[in-house]
Amino acid sequence: MWSGIILILVGLAVLVSALALGRTHPPRSPALGGIENPDTAFAYDRISNWPQFSLLRRMVVARLARCKPAGTLADIGCGPGQLAILIAEQFGDLRVIGIDTAGEMVKAGTSKASALGLEGRLEFRRGEVERLPLPDSSLDLAISTLSLHHWSNPTGGLGEIYRVLGPGGRLLLFDLRRDSRRIFSWFLRFAQAIVVPRALRIANEPLGSLLASYTPAELQGLLRRSPFKEWRIEEGVGWLFVWATKG
Repeated sequence: MWSGIILILVGLAVLVSALALGRTHPPRSPALGGIENPDTAFAYDRISNWPQFSLLRRMVVARLARCKPAGTLADIGCGPGQLAILIAEQFGDLRVIGIDTAGEMVKAGTSKASALGLEGRLEFRRGEVERLPLPDSSLDLAISTLSLHHWSNPTGGLGEIYRVLGPGGRLLLFDLRRDSRRIFSWFLRFAQAIVVPRALRIANEPLGSLLASYTPAELQGLLRRSPFKEWRIEEGVGWLFVWATKG
């Protein structure tokens, strides 16, 4: 009797572990639009100071450091500007441009840069990835974090980034992956229900961003349709890093 109960309990434990570690793969639900509501922008600014976002920024900076960045870098979809500020502080040879569709985000970033005395090397501009406010071949590096899933025309956005990169210029993308481990998606559901500010829950974030993100296979397809010919995808539990180079 007891051996049977033990076997049942072990089986349930294995099943729960498999479900937690298995991958989700729901259909993609695009989440489009800028963050123009001041309450929503304030909420994004607030949670961007949480430790997990600080860790994300450090992960991006660590990857940038591998290529000894210099020249001009654009942070596309920069949000309230913390990553652009960190990059400007960490790499003194870089000129940094933060670009976002939302005026509230641009104002937040500009205010932070001014308070830190970074105006000479860091500026923020309003613009969309499909129409970047930059000349041809004007960048040495472009980055975009947690923004790709919001692009209404991702292939066009990649083409526009290709346009503004100079020869040999590099793009670093970071985003969620929709086929994340179940434990990761459960964590986001818990955070949305319990932790994140009400303005973000109303906007269905962060779960909406996960459901709008791409799988590695889908991202490969986007890259193949773009002008980029060289790229590398680094897969994580619930996220993706992509390096692409302009030939």
